[in-house]
Amino acid sequence: MDNASDAGPLSERPLFFCGIGGSGMLPLAQIAHGLGHPVAGSDRSRDQGRSPDKFAWLEANGFTLFPQDGSGVTSPDQVLIASAAIEDSVPEVARAKALGCERLSRAELLSRLFNASYCSVAVAGTSGKSTVTGMIAWIFSEAGHNPTVMNGAVMKNFVSPQNPYASARIGAPGLFVSEVDESDGSIALYRPSVGVLLNVSLDHKSIEELRVLFGNYVAASGRAVINVDSAEAGYLATRAKDVVTFGLKAGDADLTIDPDTIVQTQQAIEAVLIDNRRREAFPLSVPMPGLHNLSNALAAIAAAHAAGVKVEQAAFALRSFAGLARRFDVIGTSPSGITVIDDFGHNPEKCAATLRTLKATPGRVIAFFQPHGYGPLRQMGEELAKTFARVLGPEDVTILCDPVYFGGTVDRSIGSERIADLVNAAGGHAEYIADREACGARMLALARPGDRIAVMGARDDTLTEFAQSILARLP
Repeated sequence: MDNASDAGPLSERPLFFCGIGGSGMLPLAQIAHGLGHPVAGSDRSRDQGRSPDKFAWLEANGFTLFPQDGSGVTSPDQVLIASAAIEDSVPEVARAKALGCERLSRAELLSRLFNASYCSVAVAGTSGKSTVTGMIAWIFSEAGHNPTVMNGAVMKNFVSPQNPYASARIGAPGLFVSEVDESDGSIALYRPSVGVLLNVSLDHKSIEELRVLFGNYVAASGRAVINVDSAEAGYLATRAKDVVTFGLKAGDADLTIDPDTIVQTQQAIEAVLIDNRRREAFPLSVPMPGLHNLSNALAAIAAAHAAGVKVEQAAFALRSFAGLARRFDVIGTSPSGITVIDDFGHNPEKCAATLRTLKATPGRVIAFFQPHGYGPLRQMGEELAKTFARVLGPEDVTILCDPVYFGGTVDRSIGSERIADLVNAAGGHAEYIADREACGARMLALARPGDRIAVMGARDDTLTEFAQSILARLP
C-alpha cells in the first residue's frame, strides 16, 4: 500500500538531539543514525551523572555526546531536534538560532521518516501504544519481514548485548512501525498505511479536541484498525476509508474472543480468538497478564493482518512475545515469595490497568508511585487518587514520594502529599514519604510473603534500579 507523503526524508544532514537519552529521543536517534545521518546530542541527565551506562553505550556506538552547554552546535548545516517545550534559553537552542540551524521537533523528524515508507503502521490511543507497537514488530519479524520500529519502551525480544536499549529496531526503511502521540497534536503529521486506534479517553486534552485529532488520524489512514470496545474510538470508525474492528466485549467485531475461554494467571492470559470475517477460531496465548493485554494482542493481530500477515500466523507469533521493559515487568520474586514489578503507569488509565491486573490474582498490593512531574500532578492528580482508592482494596497500600524533578522553573507548590490525602479521603490507604529511598525502607518493613510490590512512574530511568534494589533487600 503506497503512502501519500507530504514531506520526503531529510538528506543525510547531521542531526543534533537535545535530550538524546530520553525515552522518545533515544530510539529516534538510533533510527536516524541507522538511516545514515551523523548524530550528536546532549542530555541534562548525562551532565548530572544519571544513567552513565546508557550514555557510555551511545558513545561506543557512534553517537557524539556533548555537555548541554551549546558546544555541540557548531554549523548551520546541523538540524536541531528538540522538544517544542524546550525554552529558547537552553544553550543548544540559543546557539542553533544564532547559527540559523533548522529546528525540528521529535514528531516532525519522525513523521518525515515514517511517511516516506512504502508500508507504515501507526499505533495511536491514550494507553497501550508501546505494547501494541512491540507486538506488531515481533509479529512482522516472526513472519519473515524486517521492520524499522520506533517505540517508547525497550522491546525485550530485540534486546541483545550489542543493543541493550532496544526501544528502536533498525530494519528495512520501507516497512515502518511506530507509536504516534496525540498529546501535543503531532498525530496530525502522520499518513499511515495502517492506522491503529486503541482507545480514546481524557488525558492531556479535552474529549472534544481528542475527537478531532483521532478522527482526522483515522481519516488519513489507508486502513484503520479500531477498538470498538472503546465507545469514543468506535464512534470514529465512520471517518475511515477502510476499517477493521476488534474488541473483547464486541462479539460482532471483525476480531474478537470467546469470553468463556479466557484463562488468567499471574504470568499470562489466553483465550480463543474468533475471526468473524472468515468464521474461524484460533488459540491465542499472551505471556503477559491482564485483560488489557488480551485487547492489545487483538489490536496487534488486526494491524498485522491489515498489512498482509495471516491471522493465525500473527496469533502464533505472540506466544513468544517477551514484553517490554517497565510494562508490568516482573523483576523477580524473593525467597519468601514477595514479587517486585516495574511499571510505566503514570496516568489514571495506565495505573488502573496495572492495578486491575494485580487485583485479578490473589495477594496484597503495595503500590509505590513516583509522579512524573509537578505539572502532570496538578493536571491529573484528583483522577489518579480516585484510581488508587477505587481499584485497590482495604488491605492494599499506596506509597507516594515527591515527583521527579530535574530542575527548571516549574511550580512545585502542589506535591504528592495532596494525592495521598485524596486517596485516604476517598477510602483508600496511602502514605506520603518525600524521599524515595525512605519509601523503599517503608515498603521493606511492610512487605510479607505473597505481597506484590509495584514500582510505578515515568520519565526516570532510575526507577528500574530502584525496583531491583528493593528485590535485592527482600527476605
